[in-house]
Amino acid sequence: MHKWRERPDRCYWVAFKDAKTRKLVWERCGWASEGWTPEAAQKRRYELLEQDRAGAYKPKQERKGDQMVFRELMEEHYLPWARENKKRHAGDEHLYRNWLKPRFADKELRQIAPLDLERLKKEMRESGKAEATIRHALCLVRQAFNKVVVWRLWTGENPCKGVAFPTPNNARQRFLSQDEAARLLEALRQRSPQVARIATMSLYGGLRLAEVLGLAWSNVDLKNGIIMVQDTKNYESRPIFITDPIRQIISELAPEEPDELLFKSKTGNPVQWLSKSFAATVNELKLNEGVSDPRERVTFRTLRHTYASRAVMAGVPLYVVGKALGHRTLVMTARYSHLAPDSHRAAFEAVAQNCKKTSNDLQVVNLEEE
Repeated sequence: MHKWRERPDRCYWVAFKDAKTRKLVWERCGWASEGWTPEAAQKRRYELLEQDRAGAYKPKQERKGDQMVFRELMEEHYLPWARENKKRHAGDEHLYRNWLKPRFADKELRQIAPLDLERLKKEMRESGKAEATIRHALCLVRQAFNKVVVWRLWTGENPCKGVAFPTPNNARQRFLSQDEAARLLEALRQRSPQVARIATMSLYGGLRLAEVLGLAWSNVDLKNGIIMVQDTKNYESRPIFITDPIRQIISELAPEEPDELLFKSKTGNPVQWLSKSFAATVNELKLNEGVSDPRERVTFRTLRHTYASRAVMAGVPLYVVGKALGHRTLVMTARYSHLAPDSHRAAFEAVAQNCKKTSNDLQVVNLEEE
């Protein structure tokens, strides 16, 4: 059963009498989790009635593939598939509901052109959306069109072809000093012990929020001092070492059944999102005072960034840091290279000087044709 805000999801249908046959026609609108409300369903019913009176209405089963509208693609095919196959489908649903649906819902797929997507980019930028968010919206459109072709429901060209996707530079630059981290954790303990524990796991384990919230007791191996992180962003499990701060957190929690989560809500359910306590504490400590660049602002992700920054400054090789963070490629870890100790920089300088010397020693020989 679909769930929406910890309640059973609700699917909305509308019914009306066909003007010609006088038969009752039922048409599916969509789920509450997709943004549908009784008011929206009623509006859709009025639209269908107007089409029917004008003689333009066709039941879905009679529509040809080239007449498929974007709403039908997303709500009846792509989003249901995403719920079953993508761990982070909520972001897709949010982008569709807030940006794609208002612009393309009743447009036939063949009518959506690259220029429409260029206009979407412009509107999102003007509203202050980050380049990464704009890129995600375009990626969603591209994947939805690719899927509808794979499913043989449509044979047209993907409108994303030829559209330039933004290349965001949203890598976090800010990391916490020892004093800032200590003050933040202490203030969190006073406000919300659970949020403080979650933050500690990220700060001393380099875990993403979703990874912390997904930890079960079966992942904890106290004997060998390892926690196996599963259901990661890149779908690859990885171990993290149980250091003293993490061991202290585990000791404060009461061990339960192996499949039980370490962190649960007051009602015993999985924690879906971080409470406002973290942001409120950051504001209380004025850690973001006078900071306008989003990359410099302290968020929960700053804890993971701090973990990586400290490791690199302590001389841990970038490859090892990347493995600890769950990076797929070293390129993702390279953002921390400027923090490497002077000894590492000296090594790279030696390589550069050696290359320069080798280049100077080369002699050019002119070969005359015989």
